[in-house]
Amino acid sequence: MQAYALTDIGRRRQVNQDYIFESTKPVGAFPNLFILADGMGGHKAGDFASKYLVETMVGYVSKNTVDDPVRVINNALMLSNAMIYHKSMEDEELSGMGSTLVAAVIEGNMLTVCNVGDSRLYLIRDEITQVTKDHSYVQEMMDRGLMKRGSDEYIQKKRYITRAVGSEAEVKADYFEVDLMHGDYILLCSDGLTNMVDDDRLLSVISGNGSLEYKVRTLISEANKNGGVDNIAVILIRYTEGGEYDD
Repeated sequence: MQAYALTDIGRRRQVNQDYIFESTKPVGAFPNLFILADGMGGHKAGDFASKYLVETMVGYVSKNTVDDPVRVINNALMLSNAMIYHKSMEDEELSGMGSTLVAAVIEGNMLTVCNVGDSRLYLIRDEITQVTKDHSYVQEMMDRGLMKRGSDEYIQKKRYITRAVGSEAEVKADYFEVDLMHGDYILLCSDGLTNMVDDDRLLSVISGNGSLEYKVRTLISEANKNGGVDNIAVILIRYTEGGEYDD
């Protein structure tokens, strides 16, 4: 297994509020750990929220001795949420801050995923599949049959999320488990990528030739060429049985 991760400020923002962590080596009791967060709030607040979230979760997991991804990640998330929320209450400059989260651990051939908000995790095999489900206004409306993907209202309101870490005293995450196969790619990304590059193009780049670094940099470049209206964060993983890598 190999991974490559990168963030980019984009073309319109003054501050990069996306924050990432990737390790293919053990972190605490986990054999690896991948976390991506997209902060929200004012100039200072969103940047603080995403960085604080990721660093607090990594710190918690690093001290963990329990080999139970859902339990450990959820405990780390609850701790991080409480701390971010209380800081937002204490500091006026941090008021209203929050962050999305998508986190992943791979043990054997099992991928465990956690998500809050609209940052996503995709599985790329013969096709591209979104594993996570957006916690967003447009997703809720589509689930109720009240909105169509790609409509004018969808485009106008797709940035409105309904869950974020730190925005309320309590937070609920969704968890997913996926059986991996040799050669699978796993993509974690913020909406700065998915709002600028469609799924077909994501599939084309990731399943094409080139190193992981080349593919990540190509995706970020295309997001910027298409407008780059937001920060862009990408973590790309290639899973191989037995730890071999044969790109």
